[in-house]
Amino acid sequence: MGLRVGLNAAFLENPLTGSGQYLFQLHAALARLGNGRTYRLLAPRRGQGDRACVPSWLPGKQLRKLYLEQVGVPVGGRQEGCNVLHYPYFAAPLLSPAPVVVTVHDVIPLLLPEYRGSSLVRAYSALAAAATRRAAYVVCDSACSQRDAVRLLGVPVQRTRVVYLAATPGLAPASREEAAAARRRFGLGERFFFYIGGLDARKNLGVLLEAFARLVAKHPEAELAIAGTAPSTSALFPDWTGQVRRLGLERQVRFLGRLGEADKNVLYSAALAFVYPSLYEGFGLPPLEAMACGAPVACADGSSLPEVTGEAALLLPPRDVAAWDEALGRLWEDEGLRRELRQRGPEQASHFSWDETARQTAEVYECACS
Repeated sequence: MGLRVGLNAAFLENPLTGSGQYLFQLHAALARLGNGRTYRLLAPRRGQGDRACVPSWLPGKQLRKLYLEQVGVPVGGRQEGCNVLHYPYFAAPLLSPAPVVVTVHDVIPLLLPEYRGSSLVRAYSALAAAATRRAAYVVCDSACSQRDAVRLLGVPVQRTRVVYLAATPGLAPASREEAAAARRRFGLGERFFFYIGGLDARKNLGVLLEAFARLVAKHPEAELAIAGTAPSTSALFPDWTGQVRRLGLERQVRFLGRLGEADKNVLYSAALAFVYPSLYEGFGLPPLEAMACGAPVACADGSSLPEVTGEAALLLPPRDVAAWDEALGRLWEDEGLRRELRQRGPEQASHFSWDETARQTAEVYECACS
């Protein structure tokens, strides 16, 4: 019998998150590989996967998630005859009848104090770290994530593998007509900068807004469109709208909220440039998606982002307002620079594919069972 892999499918309940997209794209690409392997989705609820692994009477979302990780997936995997279990996010069981592979996208709760949350969140992070150290293999989205996993989790480097992610298959620059229609739909002019992603403190939007205010002083017609949602204003989710008011940018900055995939992809193409000043990323899908859609990209020069963007983006110190001001000015004024980045972006994005992600991940499964 060929290899039988059980996939923790917790994030089928949150398909629009990064972990949800990773699970969806990886599972689809693994299925295309074939090679006699079978993949079973071990999910919280009946109808979400191939096997429901959490009792319907168990109360509370977090308790159900913990049960799935520590009991449901190992037991469900044994019932399905799985040779290996894959947890596609930072979690693992302390005990498992089969070898476990864990994907660590990042170790933000361990790296950044403000993301450690309550005592319960810290206890869960400690449990996840201890369990991950016992995994057969740890898959990391980037060399940056690998270094952090080795340093902060104590995982031996020989039990880690770097397996890059990819943009959604089929992404390509939109037509002029599609771009114009998207600008009209969102009330945007022909020349706007675009950001999409989290609105938490790590995304460093304060520096972007300060730099954009300097650009607006010279070019009042400039616009910045920000897509994403925040649960509330807090230390973890700063009041970006308040900063916009303090800077007098109410006319120039538009908050678009949550976008559907189609709108997001067309806005990448429609934008003058995509801007991403994030302080830390385990991989950084938005810049890769933007490049695939032909957007000129300016992003931070730290964490994993240089690995993803290569020489196809402007790379800037994330906390340097003057550097971001200069970059925005260059992108605004230099059509030749924008054309060059638009040409480089799709080529750089083509170096990443979900089929290759799946092939390398399947190799990890084989190593875990050997």
